Amino acid sequence: MSELVPGGNVPLPGGSVTVRVPGPFDVSALVTDDSGKVLGDADFVFYNQPSAPGARLHGDGMTVDPARLRQGATRVTVMVSPADPGTRLGRLPAPTLQVSGRGGGTIARFTPPRPRQETVLLLAEIYRRGAGWKLRALGQGYADGLAGIARDFGVDVIEDATSVPTPSPPVPPTPFAGSAPVAAAPPAARPTMHTRAAVTAPGLPSPDSDGFLDLVNPARATAGSPAVTLDPRLASAAQAHACALAAAGRLGVEGPDGVSVYQRITATGYAYVTVGEHLVSGPRTPAEFIAYCLRTPQPRRTLHDPGFTHAALARATGECSGDIYWTALWARPLTPGDLARTATEVVELTNRERAGAGLRPLAVDAALGNAAQTYSADMAARAFYSHTSPEGTQPWDRAAAAGSGMRSIGENIACGQRSPAEVVEGWMNSPGHRANILKRDFTHIGIGFAGGGPAGTYWTQLFGA
Repeated sequence: MSELVPGGNVPLPGGSVTVRVPGPFDVSALVTDDSGKVLGDADFVFYNQPSAPGARLHGDGMTVDPARLRQGATRVTVMVSPADPGTRLGRLPAPTLQVSGRGGGTIARFTPPRPRQETVLLLAEIYRRGAGWKLRALGQGYADGLAGIARDFGVDVIEDATSVPTPSPPVPPTPFAGSAPVAAAPPAARPTMHTRAAVTAPGLPSPDSDGFLDLVNPARATAGSPAVTLDPRLASAAQAHACALAAAGRLGVEGPDGVSVYQRITATGYAYVTVGEHLVSGPRTPAEFIAYCLRTPQPRRTLHDPGFTHAALARATGECSGDIYWTALWARPLTPGDLARTATEVVELTNRERAGAGLRPLAVDAALGNAAQTYSADMAARAFYSHTSPEGTQPWDRAAAAGSGMRSIGENIACGQRSPAEVVEGWMNSPGHRANILKRDFTHIGIGFAGGGPAGTYWTQLFGA
């Protein structure tokens, strides 16, 4: 049995599988092809429509038979929401997905990070890979309910309310990490979204002509944060991503072309040490967009973040829907000094955890540092996330290639975290990573960090003894 983390995946045996989420939850699913959109309302399996070809609800779970899915289906996205629609997931026990094969044996389990304001979670997806099928853990939350997710997947949702509020953007996926002690952990990949392309209207005027800075910088000043300046590279990336969102007709870090907003930034030549983004639909003007950010906790924190020095805002309009899709980017450029300070802070936080456990501090090792930095940059540049490189190299191979003579090697990796404090906290909250950080035998450490790729940030800790 595999215990999955967000982004982890496992092959499925032939035949049907059963997914269960015990507790006060409703399980539902969306059947799609690689476009990421349903063909019609019949592809939405939930309590009012408990079956579709190849998928059937029963009790606290669902049986999925990939061979019996409708023609062209390549993915089943499994969701969970509270059985009581008025309850937020954060008030319930953490949902645990249990996946079993036709004989009843458990294949995998997945417990996502505890939800907060989310009302529904994308728990996992069953997807075709070549001639077989796999299960991938997701853990992405939405704050606007099952109807919001259904709309994003192309389902027509009719509600009783006389007016429909502006849809909230999805809660960003919780960053995730992978660890390897002396042996590397199974490969993990960040979840991907493929969306249907559509004709987009031309982008609207540059953010400066809309008075973007005149709206943003006074708001930052009230929080004690320095002013930001416009950067043309960020503006170019923001406009490209806004057009991609309008083409897809949905919000997402990744556009219908398979390119993430972070890859668009690095493609312009802008290397960052920290990055933030707002992906929003609904507001009609920059003033409405900023007002939304200021009244919503997480977007407000991003807008006020004192670490950002550059920003850009762009928008594009969907030709069919007329909806406006916004992309705001916030960043601080990477300098050699920033890279060194980031690595130093990760080491200091790691050694603080070791000191709390009565262990001696780890010494910085140049060879381990070079191997870790090279690997983080490689994961960002080639858009993969695994302890095993595409060529099959393992952590100890990379350490040796960098000139390390250590006899014992361990590795922690992570992606999506925006600061040294966040990444070390995430590692310490995971048993596998924590074991590496607190392993008594390790004596040396090297740190790697790179921005870009589908996840935005890639971190590596390489330990040696």
